[in-house]
Amino acid sequence: MEEIFEGVYRRGKQLFTYDGKRYRAWNPYRSKMAAAILKGLKEMPIKKGSNILYLGVATGTTASHLSDIVQNGTIYGVEISFKAMKKFVELCKERKNLIPILADASKPDSYAAIVEEVDLIYQDISQKNQVEIFLKNMEKFDAKQGIIMVKARSIDVATEPKKVFKNVRENIEKFYRVKHMINLSPYAKDHVSIIVAPP
Repeated sequence: MEEIFEGVYRRGKQLFTYDGKRYRAWNPYRSKMAAAILKGLKEMPIKKGSNILYLGVATGTTASHLSDIVQNGTIYGVEISFKAMKKFVELCKERKNLIPILADASKPDSYAAIVEEVDLIYQDISQKNQVEIFLKNMEKFDAKQGIIMVKARSIDVATEPKKVFKNVRENIEKFYRVKHMINLSPYAKDHVSIIVAPP
């Protein structure tokens, strides 16, 4: 499947061969999911065949790697920025398991008709109400698992990040079980990755 090695990274440097197999570098400074893996993620919830709703897909850097993993699964990429979505649409032309959705992630009703059943919601949105958006989508699509990349400074710039993360965890645990919470420093300052599952 040669096409899985193309996409966001196009300059050859990102591709290499080891033991007769081709691989593509996954940069933890450009992808918080890669950072979470390097920082000790013990159980990868994204697998071959997974169907994912990706909130805040941007231009698709991380989505391109998740597309390699899910293979015959589907990733619905929601993005509100028209400029970023234009680049993501180009990526979707190369990767048929990516579906672009230009929409506001805080309004899941607006794209619910497009999204079929999903196994997992992945969110990377730098907004004050990022946790509210995540929980709203988890409930709307009845996802089995979720991953949220939390940016403390977007929630409260004046409060110490550790306190913000504690409050976020407590809020999420009212509805879901937190399986892992991983600090993403030094790859992403003042960020954590939170992996959730049903209670």
